[in-house]
Amino acid sequence: MKSVTTVIVGAGQSGLAMSARLAERSIDHVVLERGEVANSWRKERWDSLRLLTPNWQSRLPGHEYRGADPHGYMDMREVVDFFDVYARTIAAPVETNTRVTSVRHAGSGYAVETDRGTWIAPTVVVASGACNIASVPKIAAALPASVLGLTPMQYRNPDMLPDGSVMVVGASASGVQLAKEIQASGRQVTLCVGEHVRAPRTYRGRDIQYWMDACGVLDMDYRQVDDLDRARRVPSLQLAGSHDSANVDLNALTAAGVRIVGRLVGLRDGKAQFSGSLANVCMLADLKMRRLLDTIDAFVAESGMADEVAPADPFEPTRLDGTSKLELDLVKNGIRSVIWATGYRPDHSWVEVPVFDAKGRVRHDGGVTGAPGLFVMGLPFLRRRKSTLIDGAGDDARDLADNLCAMLHRRAA
Repeated sequence: MKSVTTVIVGAGQSGLAMSARLAERSIDHVVLERGEVANSWRKERWDSLRLLTPNWQSRLPGHEYRGADPHGYMDMREVVDFFDVYARTIAAPVETNTRVTSVRHAGSGYAVETDRGTWIAPTVVVASGACNIASVPKIAAALPASVLGLTPMQYRNPDMLPDGSVMVVGASASGVQLAKEIQASGRQVTLCVGEHVRAPRTYRGRDIQYWMDACGVLDMDYRQVDDLDRARRVPSLQLAGSHDSANVDLNALTAAGVRIVGRLVGLRDGKAQFSGSLANVCMLADLKMRRLLDTIDAFVAESGMADEVAPADPFEPTRLDGTSKLELDLVKNGIRSVIWATGYRPDHSWVEVPVFDAKGRVRHDGGVTGAPGLFVMGLPFLRRRKSTLIDGAGDDARDLADNLCAMLHRRAA
């Protein structure tokens, strides 16, 4: 049994950023990681995936991208190297290949059980990520036996799919990227579209992430949001990191030959049933995109940048041909595989502390749970809109490290 002031669970961007912030404050700590540093980036991503954020936006406390392609998008090997270098640079005390099996109250602190022994600490930071488990709807159980079902965590490349057409369920970042890649491989893709957030890769000559950063959109504080629960469930932007900065919205996918249908609402007798609200869903996504672009235009005007950047682009609405199917027989239409790009959820099953709501989600106030000394990081809109981005980990870690220090000082007083 070992003792330490803080146990951090997870060595991704959140865990490493918290390690750096605690080191700045001379707080002894350990980082426990089930695999290697950046394990999810190493083992749970498809082959062609690149960051959605440009390289210049990969910033952590005391460390940032310094390569030759600041406006490019790192592939997974480059992401892993980035984190490996960072962990060494800050001398993070990472215990790799150490799986945490439980966190429970022990006296005035916590006992953190692992497959390599127990740690005792007054404070624990759960930084194990928001995307540990792929969320697959219950209707997936009704897939015909002849149709392969996969999640984005299982998918690697089109070659692993059986011959035939593919249905991708979900039109956020993962869904649209996979639809584009699989369609380009020569397979016919049908994309099931529910709520989504449309955004251009570039606007007025600059990456959309540049504008969201410059306008303060990404720094929006969680206390400024009217419906925080809703904000934390907003789908990821329809973006892809590519050398040509191409859009992956529904118009681009339609032009590439992808068939667009509504949200999948049922599977019965091998037939997929789709919602008839596709037009309304797309109209709402267009309106939200327009509001974002209007915010950028206002920022350009107010900051006097109009002569420095390209003119505003109105962007045409999402094109729908009005013939979207409401039902599709999977086998008769040659669909041999379905990819469930229907989101992810964290795995906190090992946290044996009563900090969960009725839906099994951690209750917290900007990462501070109701259990004294137990903190959480890396969840959507934890403290800022950018909380799940690499660029958001440092600011969140600073705030939570301050809170953690204040708690330790109160106890010592």
